[in-house]
Order: sequence, then C-alpha cells, then structure tokens
Amino acid sequence: MLFDFATIPAQARYKLLTSTITPRPIAWVVSEDEHGIINAAPFSFFNVLSSAPPIIGIGIGNREGEDGTLRPKDSRANIIATGQFVVNLVSEDTVNAMNITAIDFPTGVDELVEAGLTTLPSVHVKPPRIAESPVALECELFQRVPLGETSELVLGRILALHVRDDAVIDAQRHYVNTPMLKLLGRMHGAGWYSRTSDLFELPRIAIDQWQREK
Repeated sequence: MLFDFATIPAQARYKLLTSTITPRPIAWVVSEDEHGIINAAPFSFFNVLSSAPPIIGIGIGNREGEDGTLRPKDSRANIIATGQFVVNLVSEDTVNAMNITAIDFPTGVDELVEAGLTTLPSVHVKPPRIAESPVALECELFQRVPLGETSELVLGRILALHVRDDAVIDAQRHYVNTPMLKLLGRMHGAGWYSRTSDLFELPRIAIDQWQREK
C-alpha cells in the first residue's frame, strides 16, 4: 500500500509515522523558565544523533493558546529562554508518573509535583533531574532547526550523564547493565508502549569473515 505524503493531511502522516517507526525512546524533558518555574513533559520524537560531539535531538511542536493561536510548547519556550534542560529516560517503574506529566496542564503548573515525583540537583545546568528516573542527561541548547510552521528540532549537547548506581557494571570501563534499566519505548496509537526486556544478540560481521563464509 502506497501512502503518498504529498496527497494526505498532516494528521494522517502523523498516524502513519508513529505506527511504523517504533519503538521510539522517550525524552522526559525537565526545563525551567526565566523565573525558575519547572516544567516536565515527555516527547517521543527523540534520539541520540552523535557522540562526538554528544548530541541528542527532540522534535517539539506547538500548543494552542487560550486565544486560539499557536505558540511553542512550554518545554521548547523554556529551552529557548534559558538554553538548558535535562532529558530523563522513562522506565517501567516511572511510566504512570510520566503519563501524568503528559497531561495538558496550564502554563505554570509543576508537573513533577502533580505526578508525585522528586528531584535531584544537576551538576552543570539549573533544571533538576527526576530522582526516580534511572538515566538523566544534562543538556545545553546546541542548535534549533525550524521544521515548517508547527514544529522545531531542538538539538542539545550532553554535558553529563547520570545512571542509577546499581545499573553500572564497571564505572572505570563505562559498562552499563542496560536491561536492568527497564526502559520503555513509545509505540503506536494514543497509549501503546513497549518494554525492552525481549532481547537477542546478533554480532556484527567482519568483511573477512563474510568473504570466507559466503
């Protein structure tokens, strides 16, 4: 079945993309406005894009204001204003709290308080990290890329990475017990998620091995 994106509306394109490009990691973004008011919200148009420099990318759209006009979502507005944010990753233990922070609360509401979450101070940025999250990435704004009139790609440089202590196998060698993190991915529809516990290993094939065995 061909879906020609030149002939279908944006909502249809969104449904097709989110139904097929799965699972998507979830950026649970904590930011602060210029007055120190904290905001937390999840975004699944997200991934790591580079390790040197260490860059993550998040697609953040607009929200409709009370007057019917579109304006940047609070997370994006805060990042633009302060240049700092923290990306927390979502685990099986925190998924219900994450879902609460996804509620379309009015500007100024602290979603972390609404969800009963606690915070820990960051090292390099002002916004705190979520204590219950097994992984947190402290970021500074690297670049903004407009994506038409309704969205923007926010690129962040990772300044520090926090991993829950019991999930670190060897700190000196930077080995992490990834399955222990029990991270979730975003799937299709309005509320489907995937666990990352069903794993299999497939070693990469060296070219000399391929030439010998083919």
